[in-house]
Amino acid sequence: MLDIKFIRENKDLVAEAARKKQIKLDVSELLKIDEERIKILTEVEQMRARQNQVSEEIARAGDNRDSLIDEMKTLKDELQIKEEELKELVKKWQALMILVPNIPDASVPEGKDDSENLEHKVWGEKPKFNFIPKGHIELLQTLHLGDLDRGIKVAGFRGYFLKNEGVLLSYALWQYANDVVMKEGFQPMMVPALVRPDPFFGTGYLPQGEEDLYKTQDGDFLSGTAEVGTMGYFMDETLPFEHLPVKYVSFSPCFRREAGSHGKDTKGLIRLHEFYKVEQVVICEANHEESVRWHEAILANAEKIMQGLKIPYRVVVNCTGDLGQGQVKKYDIEAWVPSENKYRETHSISYFHDFQTRRLNLKYRDKEGKTRLAHSLNGTALASPRILVPLLENYQQADGTVIVPEVLRPYLGGREVIR
Repeated sequence: MLDIKFIRENKDLVAEAARKKQIKLDVSELLKIDEERIKILTEVEQMRARQNQVSEEIARAGDNRDSLIDEMKTLKDELQIKEEELKELVKKWQALMILVPNIPDASVPEGKDDSENLEHKVWGEKPKFNFIPKGHIELLQTLHLGDLDRGIKVAGFRGYFLKNEGVLLSYALWQYANDVVMKEGFQPMMVPALVRPDPFFGTGYLPQGEEDLYKTQDGDFLSGTAEVGTMGYFMDETLPFEHLPVKYVSFSPCFRREAGSHGKDTKGLIRLHEFYKVEQVVICEANHEESVRWHEAILANAEKIMQGLKIPYRVVVNCTGDLGQGQVKKYDIEAWVPSENKYRETHSISYFHDFQTRRLNLKYRDKEGKTRLAHSLNGTALASPRILVPLLENYQQADGTVIVPEVLRPYLGGREVIR
């Protein structure tokens, strides 16, 4: 959420941000309602002040007591009408305010969707096979690493089982990703996947993203990322300046309905309803340069993980049409998938300025003792089992085996090959 004062002073900039992010928002309508809200709020406050004044006059009144009581009754009735009018206006105002997008950074390319993301960096050498490479589904089956058919039987569409070394590889990957990020001073945290609505509103997943969330009969939601629970941890709190930056590497199971993904990646481990994430979350002081610095730092952490695994990848800068409502800038890391002869997204790394923290009421006290809204960032360290797709495919051998990446071998008792 943006500050209404900023919106009033930068009407055209906000309207342009909505256009670039393809969000339907009438900024003029918002500001018109905002003017009406302020006007009626002023009237309500004046009527309340007069009400207090009349109450004092009644207490010490003499002959005119009855007329003052009559005025109080009239004031009470008029105030009730005005307060109801204000209540309805505030509802309309809040409904529009929650649609206002954050302003993309000047370095973000304009575009309609992910097809117009801009390649920023390419790393690693794509494997050259002297055989036709198998896809990850075939490798899962032939090496007994997973069972998709029984996954669908038990869990429904997009269900899956991992087995044997498929499970052990997943454990190893989680621990490896945690170790890499913890070496950079991040604290480990295991966070709830079942979360109350407030942190979802705060992080921007509600109301727009509700169709992609699983909702319980009690009105809570299952989170699609550990970011939600981690940001909610500090909701409605004011942190001392010396505690900044706060850096967490958080783990949780994740759930997404994949609404709007009909026909996309219907088989395999790319797009699932249930998965696991190791997520980086940073809360820092309200300074653009500081946000940019941490954005590059958590991207570097994710790249260290991929480079350690020696999986070829590229980094793209997401265009405006592929940014979320609250994101100022986002990088995606896309891993090379040989069977598809293309890169597929494995990581997303974003910063938000105070968009999330304003909604979450997450503040800090600066060096001068002034209370300010913090800045927030988050980025994937590892999403599994999706990461198994490029890992298995890039490390497959002509004899049907898969080499275990060297950095994972200590977590697998020294095992070098999956047969």
